[in-house]
Amino acid sequence: MKSINRFVMLSLALSVTVSLTSCKKNKSTPDAENTTQTSTTDRVALTNDSLFLYAKEVYFWNESLPSYDAYNPRQFTKAGTDILNYETNLINIAKVSGSADYLSASNSTKYSYIEDIRDRNPAATGAVPLTRASVDLEGNGNDVGIYAISPVTEDNITYKLFILAVSQNSPADRNGLTRGAYITKINTTAIGGDFDRERTVINSTIYGDPNTLYLEGVRTDGSSFKVTLNKTSYKSSPIYKTNVLTVSGKTIGYVAYARFSNAENSEEELTNIFNDFKVKNVTDLIVDLRYNGGGYISTAEHLANLIAPEGTTGTMYVEHYNNKLKNRKSTDATILSHQPFTDANDVIQYENGKMLTFADIDYSVTGNTRPFKKVAGLTTVQNVVFIVSGGTASSSEMLINSLKPKMNVKLVGEQTYGKPVGFFPIRIENRYDVLYAMFEVKNSLGEGNYYSGFTPDVDAGYDYGDFDFGNPSDEYLAAAIKVLAPGSRATGVVSKNALMSISGIKSKAASSKVLEGVSEDRSFKGMIETRHNIRN
Repeated sequence: MKSINRFVMLSLALSVTVSLTSCKKNKSTPDAENTTQTSTTDRVALTNDSLFLYAKEVYFWNESLPSYDAYNPRQFTKAGTDILNYETNLINIAKVSGSADYLSASNSTKYSYIEDIRDRNPAATGAVPLTRASVDLEGNGNDVGIYAISPVTEDNITYKLFILAVSQNSPADRNGLTRGAYITKINTTAIGGDFDRERTVINSTIYGDPNTLYLEGVRTDGSSFKVTLNKTSYKSSPIYKTNVLTVSGKTIGYVAYARFSNAENSEEELTNIFNDFKVKNVTDLIVDLRYNGGGYISTAEHLANLIAPEGTTGTMYVEHYNNKLKNRKSTDATILSHQPFTDANDVIQYENGKMLTFADIDYSVTGNTRPFKKVAGLTTVQNVVFIVSGGTASSSEMLINSLKPKMNVKLVGEQTYGKPVGFFPIRIENRYDVLYAMFEVKNSLGEGNYYSGFTPDVDAGYDYGDFDFGNPSDEYLAAAIKVLAPGSRATGVVSKNALMSISGIKSKAASSKVLEGVSEDRSFKGMIETRHNIRN
């Protein structure tokens, strides 16, 4: 069994190619369930065929899908644009499967999606920025750098608009903005007096991917700021903050981690952080994943090996593909033979003179069992607390689940997203990457199935955002510290923006809450597998 690591250069840019004729029906081999698919040169019809026929083979819930004739994938032509037609098809695939992938309330998918590769963030080389915001999994940012905000109120009218996170090296970061700062003016609109009137401005600017954004507000040290942020492309670290805290005789290491970006963007920095924790004799650990929606599963594996105690061996996790893929014989016909297996430079790979395709991949349980391989980093830590929220998903949840059988794991925060499934992209039209939910991960005890997310051991309530990452006065971090050192209280850096005064609020009262009505976070939520074994 030969292992090949297909390292991805751009976010989700696994370079595979499919010809437009790949899903044309072969009349010489009729299929009893596929009698209505006729030859055509219509590109949209062919792509809709491909979306369904690939799902019949690789989708985790493929056994719940109807026949081609019953489904009629070519019906999705009325959404206005090609990508919307394909998205409608993919949503309907999830719907008819009856799986956790379909969200009926929003008529959308929870896990699977399709991406136009032309809309990706540019590399941070001064290229003309594209329209997509946020930072991708290669660390390429293309925005003003404010990840998310939190409007906090006590009377449902007046409020403070806190910044929840800022991307490292972004325009916002370079202008000194951090989590815990709050905004009092956006462009020409005063902010904080009437949320119902002002939220449209907030959503169309902070979450609207602006080219230029003028802000006024107050930093955590109490100083005011007036900044103009210009959208640009930049390279960003996935590390929000690290800290080492001494509490009740314990030395607690803290790291806030934004995304499981690729090895080049993450692994060396993570290794250095954990080696520093070791030098400083860290006894306990807090990993802040509240905004981490996942990323490369290989990077999550690397972090698990940094955290796990010395001597940890055995299975870390197993990827379970559907039965059709797991039990496929090398002689079985498969649409995956139309997907050439290529490297990051789009060069088709060969073995013994034979072109490799995704039909050559080993999808068995044995071929997708990943062991612990302890590397540098911590050696004696037995207790780890993960700070989590509804934005904690996929590779983040896999990390938590994989460590549970090996050490004492506790969760603080809010219910996690619930995404135990991962994928690798299927490229169609040389333009669209389709990310089907393909495999489910389970830990060494066979535990998985967390489609509703993990329930925290300590529900820490609202994530207000009035303290920066790593400040022990932050509600979530304070709760995590109490898990590790009950009855203790760590002293943090004073924030002048702590919730002590919102139009007469004297202290952070039980009635303080985060207002609803602003856009959700824009983080990628997924678990990408880039390493594949070639079957014997």
